[in-house]
Amino acid sequence: MDLQLAGKTGLVTGASAGIGRAIAKGLAAEGVRLVVAARRRELLETLVSEIEAAGGPTPQIVTADVLEEGAAQRLADESLSALGQVDILINCAGGSRPLPIDAGEAQWEEAMTLNFTRVRQLTHALLPCMIENGWGRIVNITGKSEPEGLNAAFAAKAAIHAWAKGLSREVGQHGITINSIPPGRIMSEQIERNYPPEYRAEHAAKEIPVGRYGEPEELACLAVFLASPIARYITGAVLPVDGGLRRYSF
Repeated sequence: MDLQLAGKTGLVTGASAGIGRAIAKGLAAEGVRLVVAARRRELLETLVSEIEAAGGPTPQIVTADVLEEGAAQRLADESLSALGQVDILINCAGGSRPLPIDAGEAQWEEAMTLNFTRVRQLTHALLPCMIENGWGRIVNITGKSEPEGLNAAFAAKAAIHAWAKGLSREVGQHGITINSIPPGRIMSEQIERNYPPEYRAEHAAKEIPVGRYGEPEELACLAVFLASPIARYITGAVLPVDGGLRRYSF
């Protein structure tokens, strides 16, 4: 299927590893000119080399720590300067923040800033360009809605779902869609660090209907599709990629 993405431009945050990296490679394979952003420049440079070797357009690199004050506006400005316009925004930067019930305000503020506030700020910084051009795609990589315990990241990701749904009602008239993908257990540095192979095998056999953890590319294919012109009638949606892990029915 021709996704009609050749010549489009995009910004992928959290692109140095895992899901963000897979999405960046998927978009580049479809001919999208990219800015790839993350904290670890050496991993971004390796990503650029892999995209070039596969015949994709050479991405521009922006190193960014999204917790820094003003990071969202700086990233938006640098991306617009590099690309001229940003047609596609993939919000993939974030991190899990389990907290005790007596956690202080600073810990909650850090988690909400990383996982919600910067996503909102970056998106709104790029919306004027998308509105002016009459076209845009925003895809948020979020999180599941079945927390095992108190985790500030889950609260922040739920906020993204509500914000994105409301925003979809405002920007649809401008040819802009916004959707969210909550991953299940998708292989990443964090998964490998926190869950040994024995646990992963046991958990997958017990809890995941397809019987295994997912690969970043298996989520990236949905993100690339949602970023395409042919996904124009899908907006405000929350579309899990989890191998059937979630238990709720809608």
